[in-house]
This record gives sequence, structure tokens and C-alpha cells, in this order.
Amino acid sequence: MSKQKPIEVITPPNMLKTKVGGALPALDQRAIARAEAALEKMSGQFADWIKEELARLLQAWAVYEKNPGDDAAKIELHRCAHDLKGLAPTYGYPLVGRICATLCKLTGDEYGDIRAPDRLLKAHVDAANAAVVGKIKGAEHPVGLALVAELETQTKEIIAAQTAAEAPKA
Repeated sequence: MSKQKPIEVITPPNMLKTKVGGALPALDQRAIARAEAALEKMSGQFADWIKEELARLLQAWAVYEKNPGDDAAKIELHRCAHDLKGLAPTYGYPLVGRICATLCKLTGDEYGDIRAPDRLLKAHVDAANAAVVGKIKGAEHPVGLALVAELETQTKEIIAAQTAAEAPKA
């Protein structure tokens, strides 16, 4: 039998810890309370702000609908949907956020260039419009939930079909 060499473990220095400066300080509960109070003061404007964001989405859709092959129009539609995806829950419309999240997937968010049927894109825009106009805010609204679930299902099917078709054949 041959002699085995002793094992040496080398632990590199943790440079990240020294750059960050150690543990994070505790959250300032007073600052959080002030932020929540400021948000509550602004909540009266949320209805107007969501309508402004929706108007941008509807305008972007109108431009895209006239020029469906125009990349700039699709990018603008995506940008407006992305903005609403983030803002809608803050403004009290979580279902609109979910609708816009799936619209973002169809317009290039996660999966690149998805060739979604225009009728499916329009269904998303119309659903967001209906939710805001109908004041369908809560995630417990049965019709709203059914609509969002169907849009998400249709989106998943389109993405799955296209990614499977583009996968390299072995």
C-alpha cells in the first residue's frame, strides 16, 4: 500500500463580509410606519393613477394593433404591461397585476420572442381594462379569478408549444 498524503483544507478569506460591513442593522420600525402613513395619504390618488397607467396600455395596444409587425410597438406594449404588473397591486388591483404579468410573458419578458396570437394579447388588454373599469380589485372575485386563470392557461400553452417546437432535436 502506498502512503497517502495528508489532506489540507484551505479556507479563503470572506472578502464580501468585510465589504458589506457585517450584519445588517435592525429595521427601523418608525421609518416603516412613516412610509405606510405616507402611502395611506396617497391612496386617494390610486384610482386616478391606475386609470392613467391603463390609458397608456390601451394606447400602446392601439399602436400595436395598427402595426402588429412593428418591434417598437410590441416593446412599448410590453413596457406598459410591465409597469402595470408592478403598480397594479400597490394601487389595489392585484388581478390586473396578474393579467399584466402573463401579458409580459407573451411580449418578451421571460421567454424571448413569443409569437402570441393577437387575439390573446387583446384578451389580456381587454381583461385589464374590464378589471379597472369594473373596479374588480380583490383576488377573491370569482369571475376575475376565472378570467385570470384562463389567460394564464392559454399563455402557458402558447409558451410550451413554442419552446417545444424550438427545442433542438436529438
